[in-house]
Amino acid sequence: MKKYLLTIITSLFACSGFAEQQKLNLFIWSEYIDPKIVAQFEKQNDCKVNIDLYEDAESMLAKVQGGGVSLYDVVVPPDHMVTAMVKLNLLAPLRHEKIPNLKNIDEKFANPPFDRGNRYTAAYQWGTVGIFARQAKGQAPLAPTWGLFFDPKQQAGSFILIDSVRDMLGAALKYKGYSLNSTDPKQLKEARDLVIEAKKRSVGFEGSVGAKNKVLAKTARVAIAYSGEGVRGIGEDKETVYFIPKEGSQIWLDNLAVLAKAPHRDLAEKFINFMLDAQIGAQLSSYTQFASPNKAAMQFIPADDLKNPTIYPAADVKAKLEFLEDLGGKSRLYDEIWMQVKAK
Repeated sequence: MKKYLLTIITSLFACSGFAEQQKLNLFIWSEYIDPKIVAQFEKQNDCKVNIDLYEDAESMLAKVQGGGVSLYDVVVPPDHMVTAMVKLNLLAPLRHEKIPNLKNIDEKFANPPFDRGNRYTAAYQWGTVGIFARQAKGQAPLAPTWGLFFDPKQQAGSFILIDSVRDMLGAALKYKGYSLNSTDPKQLKEARDLVIEAKKRSVGFEGSVGAKNKVLAKTARVAIAYSGEGVRGIGEDKETVYFIPKEGSQIWLDNLAVLAKAPHRDLAEKFINFMLDAQIGAQLSSYTQFASPNKAAMQFIPADDLKNPTIYPAADVKAKLEFLEDLGGKSRLYDEIWMQVKAK
């Protein structure tokens, strides 16, 4: 009898609109998804998307390890962090039968070396790390070099360093002519010393979005930032520019993934499939101003964006770019150096 009454009460609550609405908990970089896309997904699936933000990959990993693995459903890790997250049992295998839009990913970004067969991830956006700066009319053109940060003689005004260990040390390594995946202690010491010296002349560390905003606010002239922030910044202020230093830089691929203990796994995979839709993919890249790895979306992306070399670099520029690699146990070398940088 009690079970019968409980069933009736539960049914009444559901019919009366008291049934709990589905939720999706998304953990993502700031300014990295169009709110209109979120609203579309919520309407289509009668759900609520809760969004928490991070500014660097290391903070994301720390929070996921600290309990976020069972709190969040979808996370957006960069390429070099996927292998480590898999080894730490933080990601759930994707059920491909529930994500038919995986077929829309461009062949160049499907089956990546860090996740063969897209077992755990689906490509989200790609871009570069470069320099966002103010180039006012009448000023001498800025030299396209990391020396704007690392050589006091080439400093062109106040500058901001990026608050990300691999991105920041990668820039210093490139300036010295080394690979941004170097594990040579001598080369890493040189990079550390460059960053520590630059820190003393800088106006501090910021995430890419914060760096862009400070250049726009004229509290700094030069900053290390991601390409999408550069394009959006130029759109707001025509006296700003974004470029890849002559020494080379980083190309990266961010990915959608479901966390191992995601409380809403089915809805998470619906979200990934939704984001891989051709028109949604185009809408996303038009908003973020990053490049799309979605081949089916390219026909819907504005022609001006496709021709913009800041978003889609020319072949000679791409030849100077490196992907970050998972360094396994040797990543502790970077962690130790980063602690030294921040302590100085």
